[in-house]
Amino acid sequence: MNSFATAQYTRELPTALPFCGGHRAKPLVDDLYPRVFDAILEQRITPTSRFTEESLAQMFDASRSQMRRVLTRLSHEQVIILRPNHRPRVATPAPEQTRQILHARRLTETKLIQLACQQPRRGGLYALRELIEKHRQYLECDQRGSAIRVSGEFHLQLAHLSANTPLAHFLHSLVPLTSLAIAQHKEKADGYCSWSKHLAVVDALEQTDASSAVLLMTQHLDDLEQRLIRTTP
Repeated sequence: MNSFATAQYTRELPTALPFCGGHRAKPLVDDLYPRVFDAILEQRITPTSRFTEESLAQMFDASRSQMRRVLTRLSHEQVIILRPNHRPRVATPAPEQTRQILHARRLTETKLIQLACQQPRRGGLYALRELIEKHRQYLECDQRGSAIRVSGEFHLQLAHLSANTPLAHFLHSLVPLTSLAIAQHKEKADGYCSWSKHLAVVDALEQTDASSAVLLMTQHLDDLEQRLIRTTP
């Protein structure tokens, strides 16, 4: 398995992992997942990359069981395709699939924002502002994959504020695949989402201004659809 070299992952691996009992500690699955997802969003692992559970475990200095759990999670999110007797591969969302996902997101997030405005929000708004700051820092450092992932996490945290678990779970099934579509259409999606747009939504939520928050979110998702599902004359 040499389709993408270990050198490609040098900046993904930490300079030093903690030691335990004289041995280098393996990363936790919750720490491993964003590193693998970021590599996919940064196009260091692409739909044409040939990799296995074992090769990824070696590259990310993890165990096979840990990598299996990460790939299974990404498979549930439709980012990775797992089939018996086949290598894992990165999905490629079709334009119509992306359009339908964004349509479902508009309907879902409109209701989630309305519900969030009816809930106590102090701690939740602080968490949203933390994600906005992470997003801003990743963009400044040109860490595009991490910025896309954290941008998606903003929407999931916003859904959490609604206190409607089924709707939040449904949104979680849509956001990772949206992030993948954005990453795979860089030339169309660049600049689609600045951290300032998310900040405007949070400011509206803080004022309990549901109509403004809904309008801002709808405009944001409309803009994304226009960029990703752009028709050629």
